[in-house]
Amino acid sequence: MNKFYKRFIFLIVLVLVISGTVIYSTVDINTLRSLDRFKPWSLALAVLAVSLGLFFDGSRLMHLVKISHEKITLYEAVQVIFGNYFLALLTPGATGGAVAQLMFLRHAGVPTGKAAVLVIVRTLLSIFFLILCMPFIFMHDSGILPGISNTTLMGITITALAVIVLIVVGARHGWLDYIIIHATKRMQNERRRKVFAFYRDTKSAIELLSHSPRYMLLVFAESGLNLLCIYAIVPCLLLGLGVYDADWYLVMGRMIFLNMLLYFTPTPGGSGVAEGGFVLLFSDTVPAGTVGIVAVCWRLIAEYLPFMVGFYYTLRVFGRDFLNKQLNK
Repeated sequence: MNKFYKRFIFLIVLVLVISGTVIYSTVDINTLRSLDRFKPWSLALAVLAVSLGLFFDGSRLMHLVKISHEKITLYEAVQVIFGNYFLALLTPGATGGAVAQLMFLRHAGVPTGKAAVLVIVRTLLSIFFLILCMPFIFMHDSGILPGISNTTLMGITITALAVIVLIVVGARHGWLDYIIIHATKRMQNERRRKVFAFYRDTKSAIELLSHSPRYMLLVFAESGLNLLCIYAIVPCLLLGLGVYDADWYLVMGRMIFLNMLLYFTPTPGGSGVAEGGFVLLFSDTVPAGTVGIVAVCWRLIAEYLPFMVGFYYTLRVFGRDFLNKQLNK
């Protein structure tokens, strides 16, 4: 059995085990009573929300490509977006998502150097939007993470923002070049080349961000809409369970906080961490006995359905042989 099928089967088994464990550990005597009130239309609303999110994701990609003086079609942008979901779930830390985006962008005719820059810009904009949201979340939600005060979390956020600003300013003015050169002096040549290549692409990404500020504001807005629409899946599911009086600011804030953490988890696509984090953050908001079911439904709609579409596009465009080569690297 080749590596692709091994990873695919492993992912399916992992998802089934995690989903089963989460549901089993959170079901209680109130589960059936809560599920009896469930409205099927909320599933359609959740699918609509993720569809809108994917639309904004594709739209921002097309605008970024245009800023880089290249051109792709809407269909090609769709392939990039879904391909990202596919390989991200097959690889630890979602590292394969960047590889998939590069593959599809190159297939669409975007030069490798520009494709790498566009991938970095997409990631930077998403993370920057989430970091900007953090202070507003911590000011409203006093107990978002048990055991860690909001003052500490606010300090971490402000520090992260300051570091990002320093990196941007340092890269633009060349100050960071000396730090990178000094920090990599004792590295092996191969690793040093990779660090320099990543730093070069990051500098190009920062230059692209500052090159067209008006267009970039549009892309940043689309990044925010993309993320908020996808996170709105959970409010849609809660409405289906009859939860109409929830603090929706708190719900969306906790979804933003959880997904920010998922950017830095080592598991494929955040599997396990996402479901466990959801149960921890929403056990008091979701109707009794249904938090595990809602967590699994959220992951199914937000990640696993796009994963299957990405699987189809990846095999159709590149085939299994090409995919095996990528997974064996």
